[in-house]
Amino acid sequence: MPINVLGIETSCDETSAAVISDNKILSNIIANQEVHQKYGGVVPELASRAHQKNIIPVVERALIEANVDKKKLDAIAYTRGPGLLGSLLVGSSFAKSISLSLNIPLIEVNHMQAHLLVNFIENNNEYKPAFPFIGVNISGGHTQIILCKNYFEMEIIGETLDDSIGEAFDKCGKVLGLNYPAGSKIDRLAKNGNNKKFKFSKPKVRGLDFSFSGLKTNFKRFIEKKVLENKKFIEKEKENICASIQEIIVKILLEKIIKAIDKTNTKTIVFGGGVSANSRIRESFKKELKNCKLFFPKIEYTTDNAAMIALVGYLKYKEKNFTDYDVDSKARYKI
Repeated sequence: MPINVLGIETSCDETSAAVISDNKILSNIIANQEVHQKYGGVVPELASRAHQKNIIPVVERALIEANVDKKKLDAIAYTRGPGLLGSLLVGSSFAKSISLSLNIPLIEVNHMQAHLLVNFIENNNEYKPAFPFIGVNISGGHTQIILCKNYFEMEIIGETLDDSIGEAFDKCGKVLGLNYPAGSKIDRLAKNGNNKKFKFSKPKVRGLDFSFSGLKTNFKRFIEKKVLENKKFIEKEKENICASIQEIIVKILLEKIIKAIDKTNTKTIVFGGGVSANSRIRESFKKELKNCKLFFPKIEYTTDNAAMIALVGYLKYKEKNFTDYDVDSKARYKI
């Protein structure tokens, strides 16, 4: 009999539920929260309220679309962390309630592990990564290089010292007047721009760690100076600006991954997180790392989603790795 797991994801500003049968996704429902756009970022209190409003209809729709009766579920998987604590508590409370009412196992999931393991979903890619591999988590909240030895043995070997790569995209986009989230908008505008038109400083950070705060400051000052000289500078050069700032961010990431390959002697690279949807990252890595095996999630699995939570729930269920009801949610939860 197949193992049916309901996954629940509420770490930030997406309320998501998914049903998996073994490692095949039957449904993956995501309710976005547009309320944050006018604030230029996620407002934690508004996020948790929206989760409370969305979670019941999202779970119901996931079960209906999967054509799986709740009594046929074998386990409930949920995001324990990392994330916004108020948002996490909505998902964990709901997951624990369903688990108790159905008398089926509860399974906690590390959000960052799930971003990488989503590449093992049956209908994601034709081929699956082989361990060990280098995991690259790039999102609005995280930038991590991870040595993955098996499904649950992972070691962070490089990470950002300040801002995430996704935050760098968003904050630079905000300077240009782009709505939050700005990463996809920069990616789209950059397609028609000259990525060599403007030069930005590349931070000098030892080892495999990252820093994006200096680059953001350099970008902000550059734009302010140019706008003083010409008020229509952004309007005239927006596509070239987007292409240029995107290019330096991609180069920073690529250089660190090349160092990680040399350090670990591992040539399988697995990506996860919302920024892994960036077309320039995918294009550049495929061009520059032809001797490596690269795995990118389908676009639908790059942003926060419950499919990846359900998948990890399935993997843990097979090992009987269940969770007690007194386990607390964790805003900071290391891999």
